[in-house]
Amino acid sequence: MFDTSLMTFCLIFTFTLGYLAIMFEVNLKVNKTATALLMAVLTWTALFLMFGRNSASDVISLGHHLSDVSQIIFFLLGAMTLVELIDSHKGFAVVTRLIQTTSKIKMLWIVGFVTFFLSSILDNLTTTIVMVSLLRKMIPDNHDRRILGSLAVIAANAGGAWTPIGDVTTTMLWINGNITSLSIMKELFIPSLVALIVALVLLGFQMGRSKLHIDLQGLKTAEIAPGSRIVFYTGIGALMFVPVFKSLTGLPPFMGILIGLGALWLVTDILHGDDETRAHLRVPYVLTKIDTSSVLFFLGILLAVGALDAAGLLELLSHFLDRTIGSLPVIATLIGLLSAVIDNVPLVAAGMGMYDLAAHPVDSLLWNLLAYCAGTGGSILIIGSAAGVALMGMEKVDFFWYVKHISWIALLSYLAGIGAFLLQNWWAY
Repeated sequence: MFDTSLMTFCLIFTFTLGYLAIMFEVNLKVNKTATALLMAVLTWTALFLMFGRNSASDVISLGHHLSDVSQIIFFLLGAMTLVELIDSHKGFAVVTRLIQTTSKIKMLWIVGFVTFFLSSILDNLTTTIVMVSLLRKMIPDNHDRRILGSLAVIAANAGGAWTPIGDVTTTMLWINGNITSLSIMKELFIPSLVALIVALVLLGFQMGRSKLHIDLQGLKTAEIAPGSRIVFYTGIGALMFVPVFKSLTGLPPFMGILIGLGALWLVTDILHGDDETRAHLRVPYVLTKIDTSSVLFFLGILLAVGALDAAGLLELLSHFLDRTIGSLPVIATLIGLLSAVIDNVPLVAAGMGMYDLAAHPVDSLLWNLLAYCAGTGGSILIIGSAAGVALMGMEKVDFFWYVKHISWIALLSYLAGIGAFLLQNWWAY
């Protein structure tokens, strides 16, 4: 029999140590996925040993959490495959027709709104990569490209927050049943749009009003794959159909994404037939390009948070926050600020464990505000979101350059969105 207090300490210590290792992944040179997987197994091991036996209730609890996590994992795998399939056909080249202008202010607003709405259908990471890739081909000036790339990060995070398929944290809340499709879109569209517009206005002063030099030759030489338009529109349609499918059938979202993937798989097989020169455009090859490491990271971190939930620690944390802070909007705002430093996936997972649906029912203001804060708060620092990290890698944007030029703008846009949300729901407070 193991001492319960000792095993509780081991569980908390393991999670904290793993969390720190994930935060300082770059310094330690240890991939965060490895850390997350180890953390998941060790936290559940501590939980099982806490009671001195592998009781049936413990196994059922693990199975319950694994079931919830698996739905998110399958959804992400399907969505990532759809997006990668579109990208392999150069389907996103249709976007370039919308962003060809020599006015810096016009370019800023066009990039902002295209990114905002594209991210609501895809996800913030993919959208940022697509937009930055297009900007790299079009705009030779490094400073202008950095400003526009930073805007893409803010716009992608804001755009991803207001739909159930636009950001992994919003998707988590949706799949878990904390929010519904129409409610999250109705509640967060205006706050997300306000956050975008505030960023656009402030960044407009940095861009200036001089003419923008555009190199269209790089876009013209880009090779478009056969069936590009068909795959693009079918893929986007499949992603948009997921909430509709859930609403019509009541089946979980991952079933909707799987039927979309199956349909696009069939389309690409028909398009490319037995042509061996097009093997790279078919699903079996595309599956090899999926970022499996990220998927396993979600698996590990969500299971680790599940162990804390099963041990009752997240419930204790929620009681502590309620006693010391009390205001749910303040708590959600702080979670958003923390997401600029700490990965927002475990933060939202912890929030879901801290507050249950009995006290805060489906579509309550807590879940909607949590989706907004966790989704957009990561824009404040370049390391705060996957979109920011992608920009850092692709454009070699320095951490301190982002802090000096962009962070304060991202912070003001974040707070403006929260203000719009509270004003929109003033009656509830």
